Amino acid sequence: MPSLKDVRTRIDSVNSTKQITSAMKMVAASKFRKSQNAIHTMRPYAAKLNEIFQNINESLDQDSIGIYGQKREINRVLIVPITSNRGLCGAFNSNIIKTVQRLIASDYAALNALGKVDILCIGKKASDYFSKVAVNPIERYDHLFNQLHFEAVFPLADDLMKRFATKRYDRIVLVYNQFKNASTQIISTEQFLPIGSLKKEKIQATAQSVDYLFEPGKKEIVEELIPSILKVQFYKALLDSFAAEHGARMVAMSQATDNATEMIKTLKLQYNKARQAAITGEILEIVGGAEALKNA
Repeated sequence: MPSLKDVRTRIDSVNSTKQITSAMKMVAASKFRKSQNAIHTMRPYAAKLNEIFQNINESLDQDSIGIYGQKREINRVLIVPITSNRGLCGAFNSNIIKTVQRLIASDYAALNALGKVDILCIGKKASDYFSKVAVNPIERYDHLFNQLHFEAVFPLADDLMKRFATKRYDRIVLVYNQFKNASTQIISTEQFLPIGSLKKEKIQATAQSVDYLFEPGKKEIVEELIPSILKVQFYKALLDSFAAEHGARMVAMSQATDNATEMIKTLKLQYNKARQAAITGEILEIVGGAEALKNA
């Protein structure tokens, strides 16, 4: 049985950990509310753009969608995993890494064997992991989450579109955690390019088909609309991941605080039992000594 001093030291250590996790929980909760508001504000805008594109897309053939809609033979693939820069958020990052590994092993095994699967990492956790495993040299974009705003994301979105347009890559795939609520993240594997029929976001109003009058023309409008949609979709994926990260961290720190509280209760009970045993032992020694003196 551990000594009273050892148990007291452990109680103090767990209590210090509890204070840290409780503080991290409050910080994560504050950041979570801001990031939640950001993604909830962005979704209706992205949904409306998708709705417009869906209505236009019904009257377009494949060639009219432009360079970003070209479906060609898949000779080289770029996978973009989106993780966080910091840990302590449960399985948030490991789920993305495992999904990318499964995606490569199942869908792109042959290309990967030829060295034709590249990885562009957003978030330090993915960058650190994939830089150590046997994949092609990766690119890192760990700074995006330091100040996540539209203007900071545009250059990377433009760069990805340029890589596809110049046929450097035939397919670009995003892998990220889609935010649902604080305790639930949905792992999403989304084809960024080539563009197809975009998935409609769930909104309150039911989307209806609309006949548009095009001015100056359908081709010119589509050429302007599709890059805007792609940039918004890319930004929305980052906002989704950002909100999901803080939600996961808030839940993880809450669970860690609760576990620390339960552990302190257990240790205090153990301490009280050990203390009672020590007192009982001392009493028995005193009584035994008194009896020995009495009989001497």
